[in-house]
Amino acid sequence: MHVLGISCHYHDAAAALLRDGVLVAAAEEERFSRKKHDYGFPRHAIDFCLKRAGIRPEELDYVVFYEKPLVKFERILTTALGTYPRSWRVFREAMTSWFNEKLWIKGMVLRSLRVPADRILFSDHHVSHAASAFFCSPFEEAAVLTVDGVGEWTTAGIGRARADWRGGGQSSLVLESEVRFPHSLGLLYSAFTAFLGFEVNEGEYKVMGMAPYGEPRYLSEVQQLIRIARDGSFSLNMDYFDFTHSTEQTYSRRFLDLFGPPRQKDSEFYTRQTHPLRDHPQWNELVAAENQRYADIAASIQRTTEDLMIAMARTAYERTGLKKLCMAGGVALNSVANGRIVTETPFEEVWVQPAAGDSGGALGAALYAYHVLLGQPRKFVMDHAYWGDEYSPAETAKFLTEAGRPFEEIEDEAKLTERVVGALLDQKVVGWFQGRFEWGPRALGNRSILADPRRPEMKHIVNTKIKFREPFRPFAPVILEHRARDFFDIPGIERQPAARFMLLVHRLREGKADQVGATNHMGTGRLQTIRRDVNPRYYDLVERFGEATGVPVLLNTSFNLRGEPIVTSPANALWTFSQSGLDMLVLGNHIVEKERVK
Repeated sequence: MHVLGISCHYHDAAAALLRDGVLVAAAEEERFSRKKHDYGFPRHAIDFCLKRAGIRPEELDYVVFYEKPLVKFERILTTALGTYPRSWRVFREAMTSWFNEKLWIKGMVLRSLRVPADRILFSDHHVSHAASAFFCSPFEEAAVLTVDGVGEWTTAGIGRARADWRGGGQSSLVLESEVRFPHSLGLLYSAFTAFLGFEVNEGEYKVMGMAPYGEPRYLSEVQQLIRIARDGSFSLNMDYFDFTHSTEQTYSRRFLDLFGPPRQKDSEFYTRQTHPLRDHPQWNELVAAENQRYADIAASIQRTTEDLMIAMARTAYERTGLKKLCMAGGVALNSVANGRIVTETPFEEVWVQPAAGDSGGALGAALYAYHVLLGQPRKFVMDHAYWGDEYSPAETAKFLTEAGRPFEEIEDEAKLTERVVGALLDQKVVGWFQGRFEWGPRALGNRSILADPRRPEMKHIVNTKIKFREPFRPFAPVILEHRARDFFDIPGIERQPAARFMLLVHRLREGKADQVGATNHMGTGRLQTIRRDVNPRYYDLVERFGEATGVPVLLNTSFNLRGEPIVTSPANALWTFSQSGLDMLVLGNHIVEKERVK
């Protein structure tokens, strides 16, 4: 049985394909269209999934959409009418976009895939999120927590799920309580994302990266915006927000009266924390002080988010009594909050969907339909995130030859590893491209940029000369799983699968921060733990670097330039290599180096 899941028309459109309940392929549309966060109908992603499975569209048994468009349209229409006439622009835009395409998903699927109408199914948005986490986890039973901006009406949900692994039983997934729009932790965080000068649905990571440079001095002000109950339920004070009736502004004038003028987009960010020697080329005391205010505001909303996530997780434990937790929804990508949930709640294991945002809903919709609606037993655990396209050695060599780029092919794995480790020890920055590309927003060793983590200045080099992004942004330390406890203060790290997907931030152990200066983000790191059985070439590279240096860690960041999706093909990789300060490009067993200037 082939079941295709689809998500689109908000952000991060995607497709995922199951064969008899086992994932065959999954990809975001942006990887093929090269439009970051592409939200259009995922034609390229669907074509890829079908090609990977070796089937035609008419061989699909079911197609499942990740939310219910009519219910979502009801929420948008009800909200717009409830705030009319202030919301007339929202109403006009909603009518235009929804009647144009968003409301007619079933017809679009019929035209594109020629699947019988009775084989097109729809899942609730937050149920899709919950299913994407639980039915990919190794758990037989678990509590479930979903938190995002908004689905149809739901913005957060708590429930439980149970799996039928052997057949003869019935898998179940129920969200027993919810928070409803307009009260949304995701939209609250997005309001601060916009206030701090970043793009909503893209810049939330930047707020999280800015927060460690500040102190939560604005907690009392943030608490005027949100009322939090002991059980983690909450409501927003809508006097501070405009998102229900404005197409351009998420926060109101009253918000600005409370927090002051917003940060200008793309303005320089430096403080005495980022530049203790005051050596920024544009150093200005007044600007540094204003930036410190923004950092303190970022720290305050981040702390509020963490505390609320912990409260919701504790409630999930109290209500279910289960020791395992599954999480999804865009807010579940807040790896700092996740790290605190691991260490400050009774849950023994936490599993987070690697594509926790809307793209993951495509996979969740397919899994929910297969296991709950169709009653099929489970056979699958997502122990890695490598579900995208790949390119053979012959395809790579043919491309490089036709591109006229000199390259060296090294078939011996050990020699290839030694060559790359040598480059890293020579302080070269490497574009690392192998196997199938990753599912979700994190580069996990198949489409990564790698560097020596020991030199603090390497952070500046990679940020400014290669990624062309804000210099305060952190990089991830990738570390051998069995060595993680040597560097990070994490109890039972080997039982935390979320760490394998770069979804936890933890504090570095005393004395270790200086050993990984380029990945030390104010005493913490968003680590990725790796095992050899999951990604042997990547593991061997980190292991050999550790043998040479005593530090079994590499700096890892996504293989892309600022504002672009992560590279998909050798052509994408070579273009990024050519446009940046990367020193070496490794395409499978093929190595390309920058031509020396004579």
